[in-house]
Amino acid sequence: MQRLIQGDVGSGKTIVAFLAMLDCANSGYQSAIMAPTDVLARQHAQRLMELTQRLGLSYPVILLTGSLTVRERREAYAALEREKSALIVGTHALIQEKVTYNRLALVITDEQHRFGVKQREAFFRKGPHPHIIVMSATPIPRTLAIILYRDMDISVIDEVPAKRRPIRNCVVDTSFREKAYRFIENQVREGHQAYVICPLVEETERSEGENVLDYVKRLQEVFPEEIRVAGLHGRMKAEEKNQIMEAFLENRIQVLVSTTVIEVGVDVANATVMMIENAEKFGLAQLHQLHGRVGRGDAQSYCIFMQGTAQEGENARLAVLNKSNDGFFIAGEDLKLRGPGDFFGIRQSGEFRFRLADIYQDAGLMEKASREAAQLLREDPGLADPSHRALRERLRVYAGEDFSLLNL
Repeated sequence: MQRLIQGDVGSGKTIVAFLAMLDCANSGYQSAIMAPTDVLARQHAQRLMELTQRLGLSYPVILLTGSLTVRERREAYAALEREKSALIVGTHALIQEKVTYNRLALVITDEQHRFGVKQREAFFRKGPHPHIIVMSATPIPRTLAIILYRDMDISVIDEVPAKRRPIRNCVVDTSFREKAYRFIENQVREGHQAYVICPLVEETERSEGENVLDYVKRLQEVFPEEIRVAGLHGRMKAEEKNQIMEAFLENRIQVLVSTTVIEVGVDVANATVMMIENAEKFGLAQLHQLHGRVGRGDAQSYCIFMQGTAQEGENARLAVLNKSNDGFFIAGEDLKLRGPGDFFGIRQSGEFRFRLADIYQDAGLMEKASREAAQLLREDPGLADPSHRALRERLRVYAGEDFSLLNL
């Protein structure tokens, strides 16, 4: 199996991965899931242990991250070589050279866009041709995903768990800020928590917008002392970031002011408010990822998009978020507004350079062409059949003799 599981934020991709790991352990093989952060890996390990205990299963759960002590790491290495039905959870530490597995049959990459191609390849090579699952919470319209990931099977989870309430969104200007503060304070007094997102770490001359360092000080003055406010940003050391996220997870911090480093983070079911300052500075897909950090529990959740400027294009993006919580609808609208860019290059927006096709109107036809081209190369890899001579000559212009280079 080589499969992409694509699902919106909070749709349940992780439980699907866990069930696949349990199925693997039941067959007497190891499985491993690689997460982008230490905190997320620890949360995955904790949930796997709770799941096995609830189901009365005795499969060992092994955690391997860079923050383990030398003794803990040594014990983890020994367990990896000893336990044939282990459920393994970790970060990049899983792909270090000294890590040796025993019958590793399934590798799962969580938030696949946070890992490079070489890292995913190193993970795959840790086992004797293991099954592969990669998971993505970045929605891509299905037809486009099939074109981009033509070498993978694709499963789409397009619903959310039954008891989840739709997040209530609102786009407001800065005159609403004081009212938003009172709303956050009321939510905290009801036992909930809140995120506030800023585009900058600190104030700079070149960039305008709210920054984390000053915003923390402001909220500490606005809120009473019993409401603890803390800041989080990418310049912090990994250990410090982990400590803050763990404190937020345990409700020792009630309001977390952060940059987008929490875009891929732990599941804090108690968080019910996401307030994004200078929302016009973020892309649609990123805003959707951020707003998916709330609404993970049974309580009603809210997302406040605070707009610092009022340019027409920026309003168009935020208006999309006011219409829907559906990540695939939002991704499609994002594609229309800014173009897809070079998915495998450096451009983040703009049009694909197709000579004939239109990425929006012809997506279905392009999907069909991709499938048929792949089928043709399976049946005749070298296009040696005389009836394919003209096609072979035409394709040689683009790919030389190596047709595997073609992204068909």
